[in-house]
Amino acid sequence: MILPIDLLLLLFLLIVGTAALLVRDLLAAIVLAGAYSFIMANVWLQLGATDVAFTEAAVGAGASTALFMACLSRVPRWEKE
Repeated sequence: MILPIDLLLLLFLLIVGTAALLVRDLLAAIVLAGAYSFIMANVWLQLGATDVAFTEAAVGAGASTALFMACLSRVPRWEKE
């Protein structure tokens, strides 16, 4: 494992995860959740778990984001205050 890459991935995870929780636009939250899954797939790849990384990329970043987008077409995009 390469320490600077691990720390950079951790920093990205913290930033993207926090932003996904705090944003009020649901489309932005979905995109950030997909980005979080993609970064997490890179973390798994860095740890040497190729099968888990592939599953995270396919299911987490791919299928879940597509399903969330489909659900977004049926609900209001902006959170009420």
